[in-house]
Amino acid sequence: QQNMIILKGLILFFTQFMHDVSGLKCGGVLFSGQVLPSECLSGLMEVAGDPNTSHALTGSIIFLLAQFVSDGEAKEAFHSSYNFTGTLAAIIHCNRTTPEEPLVLQCLNVLQRLTYNVKTLHCASHIHELISFLMQHVQSCNDDIVKACLGLMANLCRHDISVQSHIKSQSNVKAFYRALINLLGHNCLTVVVFVLSILSSLTLNEEVGQKLFNAKNIHQTFQLIFNITVNGDGTLTRNYAVDLLVDLLKNPKIADNLTKYKHLSVCLSEVLGLLHTKDPDTASKVMELLVALCSVPVLRKHVCETVLRPPAARLQPGTRKGVQARGSEPSLALVHWVLSPLDGPEQCYMQALSLLAELFEVYSFKSGSDYTILRFPSQRVPSRLLHCPIGAQKPLRMSLTLSLLCGDDALRMLVSQRLSPEVCVSQVELLLSYNQDLSGVVSLCISSKVCSQVVLKTLELMSHLRQQMPEMETSFYRILQDQRMVTPLSLALTSNCREHVQVALRILVEAAPLPDFPSIILGYSIAANNAYCQRDGELSIRSSSASEDVSLVGKSFPIMHAEPPGSAYQSIDSLIEKLQSGVEVKDVHMSEIIDVYEQKLSALACKESRLQDLLEAKALALSQADRLIAQYRCQRAQAEAEARKLASLLKDTERKKEDLQTELNDHLLEVERLKSDSQQLLEHNGRLQAVADQHQELKGTYNQLLSRYDKNEGMLKELQAAHISLTQQAEGLRKTNEGLKLQQERTVAELTEKEQQIKGLKTDVLNKERKITGLQNDLRRQEEQIHEMEENVSILRKELNKTEQARKDTSIKASSLELQKSQLEAKVEKMEEELSKHTQMIAMIHSLSSGKLKGEITASLSL
Repeated sequence: QQNMIILKGLILFFTQFMHDVSGLKCGGVLFSGQVLPSECLSGLMEVAGDPNTSHALTGSIIFLLAQFVSDGEAKEAFHSSYNFTGTLAAIIHCNRTTPEEPLVLQCLNVLQRLTYNVKTLHCASHIHELISFLMQHVQSCNDDIVKACLGLMANLCRHDISVQSHIKSQSNVKAFYRALINLLGHNCLTVVVFVLSILSSLTLNEEVGQKLFNAKNIHQTFQLIFNITVNGDGTLTRNYAVDLLVDLLKNPKIADNLTKYKHLSVCLSEVLGLLHTKDPDTASKVMELLVALCSVPVLRKHVCETVLRPPAARLQPGTRKGVQARGSEPSLALVHWVLSPLDGPEQCYMQALSLLAELFEVYSFKSGSDYTILRFPSQRVPSRLLHCPIGAQKPLRMSLTLSLLCGDDALRMLVSQRLSPEVCVSQVELLLSYNQDLSGVVSLCISSKVCSQVVLKTLELMSHLRQQMPEMETSFYRILQDQRMVTPLSLALTSNCREHVQVALRILVEAAPLPDFPSIILGYSIAANNAYCQRDGELSIRSSSASEDVSLVGKSFPIMHAEPPGSAYQSIDSLIEKLQSGVEVKDVHMSEIIDVYEQKLSALACKESRLQDLLEAKALALSQADRLIAQYRCQRAQAEAEARKLASLLKDTERKKEDLQTELNDHLLEVERLKSDSQQLLEHNGRLQAVADQHQELKGTYNQLLSRYDKNEGMLKELQAAHISLTQQAEGLRKTNEGLKLQQERTVAELTEKEQQIKGLKTDVLNKERKITGLQNDLRRQEEQIHEMEENVSILRKELNKTEQARKDTSIKASSLELQKSQLEAKVEKMEEELSKHTQMIAMIHSLSSGKLKGEITASLSL
């Protein structure tokens, strides 16, 4: 843990150091191929790829290494030597369950920058898992994750058939296509461009792509790309939009639809306005787009006319951010980028030369042409390029420039007026020396080939200029007889590029009749190159299958690099012991590793044989050098005889010189006397002039002192008035201070009284707290009584409910009895009516009887 903390501190220190010295080329030291920087970078990547490393330390390492991604050489080293892509893919694979982690987003962003315009090795570790992760998270809710996944997917799919085939072989590829098509309606233009780039790489030649990029939709796509190119806020979106259009133009149908696009002229005028920007990346992408448009034969002349045409009226007033007002011609902006410093951005310079080459091929640049503006760069380019030392420029730039200068007779005529043979000879000498230094370094083989091409193209230009410049012919033939010309000629003659072979053959036709041309050494060198190419081809076929095996081994053991180095050395030592003892290796993975080492040993054997061939060629060169030494001795004897003749002539001239010298001395004495007289007059005149100057200086000094005295007197009066006012202010401040002291004393007395009151209040508070505690105890007892009473109340409520139920039953019975009572009363009334009737009848009957009977009957009736 302490080592991790120390490592993290060192990384933070180095990151701050890189930020402080951002103007220095630190990447050249780290990626120079030296042992210590290479071990440092390998150790950092091993720590970052270890799953047990903390996310903070891993993020710091990635942030440090990401500082070098913008450098082209560092990016190439990351891919070829350190497998930084595989390390980042492994980190993403280990954290695939938590894609919202900041470390995952950081790895995705660095991978997007690392893989832009670079083909990734399909056999690198965890590439398949990375592609599956990207296909799964393009529909994430986090827009940053979606944008990073789409940008990385666009980089991986572009110009990589193996990645495209792997994606198409997935089972969820249709769902992936549907997700991409749904994202075409996203509100972020960057996401839309990423999606279109992915779909163009995967489906352009399929049914889905034909429906998506048909004649109806392609015009909207053109408008979107041109709008992003012109109005895009960021360089990233503009770069991907230009790349998308460049890829689409490779399809003949889409290129034909672009020729029919009605707004093409207006869009081209707007795009050309971006050439006036100060950003070299933006200008490079614009020129790349124009070069791609020139690849369409129908559009080529139209694009060149638009470049050379004065600017049209703008569609919108004002100027855009980062773009200057388009008041000058685009051709002047192109001239500016062509004549930019040679140590500036290489890509911008190369694109400018490519676009200039297209203009040279379309138009004739004679003095009577309407486009004479392009004569200016044709005069300045060779002098700016060839006068610069080889260490300050790139050989690839020189190759393209020389190809441009050798293309037209009128252009070569202009070059002959600005170029001298000494410049060409010195440049070829530097290139040959530089190429000889590179020949021993295997990693710089490509630079050696480019230097060889530049040497041959420079000689081709000198061959063309021999007719206009007679002194160029001697230098040309002298360079052809140099033994260092063997390497450029042999590399070009064995090249697979038709143009390089033709240039080498033309140079060889001129050089073969020369007496000191090393033809035998050239033959041996060509044979050695052919043998090396043949063996390299055989090894590449074998290593292709071996790389698949190695990738399978890497998949089976994904964290093999996390083991300590001691165990790896022990395993290798045990493997060597087994091989030496002749024991049969039964492990499949071990046998695959043995095959890989056998192939490496065979490759080393091929290199050894090639070095043997070169050694033989060097022996022949030594023999030829002996022959040249013998010729040199003969020439030296002839030169000594001529030197004797010249010595006798020199003695005669010396005698004549002595006679003339005496006459010259007399004349010199007279001249000295005249010089002394004139010198005295000049000194006297100088003294008078010095006195006059001193008088003028004193007069000026007096006037200055007088004006300074007046100013000082005024300033004194102002300072006296200020002193008086400050004295009054000081007196007022003293009185205020005394009043404040009295107020402070009163405040202190009040403060003591307040403190005594606070103490009394504190005692009252303590007493009241005691009372409160007693009251709280009474409250607890009352709460207990209330709880008991509530229990009694609950019991009484239950009894009350029972009583209420009984009351309800009783009321029901009472209502039934009242009903019966009402019925009985009705019956009683009927019986009383009948009784009244009977009473009347009895009364009528007894009215006729006696009174005695009447009284008895009445008494009975009353009863």
